[in-house]
Amino acid sequence: MTRRHGDAETRGRDDQASGLRVSASEGHDPKRSGSKSRSRSARLRESATSRPAPSLITLLTDFGTSDYFVGAIKGVILSINPHATIVDITHDIPPQDIGAAAFTLVSVYRTFPAGTVHVAVVDPGVGSTRRPILALAAEQFFVGPDNGIFSYILDREPAASVFHLTDEQYFRQPVSSTFHGRDLFAPVAAALAGGVKPEQLGDLVNDHIRLPLLAAERSGDGTLTGRILHIDHFGNCITNFTERELTTDLFHGAMRLTINGAVIDSFRRFFAEETDRGEELFAYWGSAGFLEIAVRNQSAAEVLRVRRGQPVLISAT
Repeated sequence: MTRRHGDAETRGRDDQASGLRVSASEGHDPKRSGSKSRSRSARLRESATSRPAPSLITLLTDFGTSDYFVGAIKGVILSINPHATIVDITHDIPPQDIGAAAFTLVSVYRTFPAGTVHVAVVDPGVGSTRRPILALAAEQFFVGPDNGIFSYILDREPAASVFHLTDEQYFRQPVSSTFHGRDLFAPVAAALAGGVKPEQLGDLVNDHIRLPLLAAERSGDGTLTGRILHIDHFGNCITNFTERELTTDLFHGAMRLTINGAVIDSFRRFFAEETDRGEELFAYWGSAGFLEIAVRNQSAAEVLRVRRGQPVLISAT
């Protein structure tokens, strides 16, 4: 008897370690023999409730924080998966600015652990024929509209897979034509965090929308042509040049950067670095791995009178 009890304990521990749970709704309670008719959201909620393993979901939107939108998304996630940990990356993306969202996401995703589910909703095409998608990249999940918002992630992660979200069992019903963040992306994220596989949510696609390539282009004479990817809160101009395209010669005066008619050939390691040169504009490697243009204690964007997307050239001196 003691041995059988020990075996049962071992099996129980094995089941717990593997995340298996048997609920009354699965045939063990005759009073609930009609459980098949229960909603998918109720079953997902029960599954998530019985599994205490933590799950991490991030949110990135252009919704701001003065309206109810972000709160509604969190409410849907937690109703399905009450054990989820929700991290706000930002809700201050400029309205409808897909490029800014793509840049922010590619700058931050590698700081999160494997298994993280990212919900990114900057969606001027909500309610139209644009598809809802899920990207699986770098052992993380990215849920949002098919409008290029995940382009830079996909550029960085060529082994990524993209799925068109089609299984409406995982959507909140009825699905609003103006709030897919709440009714589609939030419940899908909660399902993924609860263990649902991407293959259960839709079909693989390879014709998803892409923004211009993240990488700079090199011409025959060695000139690099890039662009301003982002202008941050301080007015620093973040380009798409990375250390893959540029060598240490850049920091020894062998190259110069041209933008909007201005020539920049001062390169620093940090903002307050003392140099013998008096140039107010300088370039440096930013924390996201891109070459940035700055003016100490001023807005480089205002000094240069530039905007996102403008071309930037780097050539030999």
